[in-house]
Amino acid sequence: MEQAATPAYVIGVDYGTDSVRAVLIDARTGAEKAQAVHHYARWKTLQYCNPARNQFRQHPLDYIEGLEAVVRRVAQQVPAADIRGLAVDTTGSTPGPVNAQGVALGLLPEFAENPNAQFVLWKDHTALEEAAEINHKARAWGGEDYTKFEGGIYSSEWFWAKIMHVLREDAAVAQAAHSWMEHCDWITLLLTGGDLASFKRSRCAAGHKAMWHESWGGLPSEEFLTHLEPKLAGLRDRLFTETYTADEVAGRLSEEWAQRLGLTTDTVVAVGSFDAHAGAVAGEIEAYSMVKVMGTSTCDIVVAPTAEVGSHLVAGICGQVDGSVIPGMLGLEAGQSAFGDLLAWFRQILEWPLHNVLSSSRCSRRSCKPPCATK
Repeated sequence: MEQAATPAYVIGVDYGTDSVRAVLIDARTGAEKAQAVHHYARWKTLQYCNPARNQFRQHPLDYIEGLEAVVRRVAQQVPAADIRGLAVDTTGSTPGPVNAQGVALGLLPEFAENPNAQFVLWKDHTALEEAAEINHKARAWGGEDYTKFEGGIYSSEWFWAKIMHVLREDAAVAQAAHSWMEHCDWITLLLTGGDLASFKRSRCAAGHKAMWHESWGGLPSEEFLTHLEPKLAGLRDRLFTETYTADEVAGRLSEEWAQRLGLTTDTVVAVGSFDAHAGAVAGEIEAYSMVKVMGTSTCDIVVAPTAEVGSHLVAGICGQVDGSVIPGMLGLEAGQSAFGDLLAWFRQILEWPLHNVLSSSRCSRRSCKPPCATK
């Protein structure tokens, strides 16, 4: 008689713009066992945001509360010992300032209500001027063009532009920020309780948004960064050199988070990644095929054998990074950042008469028949 396979489940956590979702997957079959969704409470009322300034910030408590809510709900469906792994993906670039212990500044009492101490959501465009400076100086400073593996055009939605903007705008945050972390990295650090200095940062996040590349030894040089902004001096040494792909183990759940989530400390936590790249994996992406991940924004993801692409550079995209989607393959990202938001805006325009005119009109009553005689 054949012995039954040992049960094995994994949890995927997906942080989107408006909500966080979790799925429980049978690792033996790929079948979905359970799912849960939690909408961010503070974000729902646009706390820490100023749309007129294109400022969109999210409080780390929204992330933490959502994490506990969705993971506990799906984890209750099977014995905790059967849940072997957990992985997180997030929007990006969504960096936030942290202290030397890796605690997000927004969780500290003195910064709890300061928008500059929160995570700077991917669609925050307050750093337009800083992005323009990066693009100009990357070509004019006389050294390496650090934007060349990111399509040659650096965006206000990305890591360095956002950090520069906050450092210039807020001296208190600039002084308190020992380092900065992408959302996917911070959640993974939170879950494992690891040391900030030795923590495994996401290759996906660093390569596509922070100008990280093996050919120049990691992040852009200290000389270039201080040429961009003197207030960046020393930050490079407090960030990272090595990066890791999403198939790597970041650590195991800490005792605190195993208890908070209803899991065990045997649960392995993977290195974090970005949502669109994880979506391409879920879409069973193959070499030279394109997966379109459509939501608040739309991302187009392609993978290709690294050796075949070689030194060829693709202009105008959002990065080409070895292993950012599938290990051993070059991940290429492009897209339409405002896609879903524009559709939502257009729908609101079309629906305005329904909510503001027709709903209060006598003609909206079922008893009213044309030609209308009301005056």
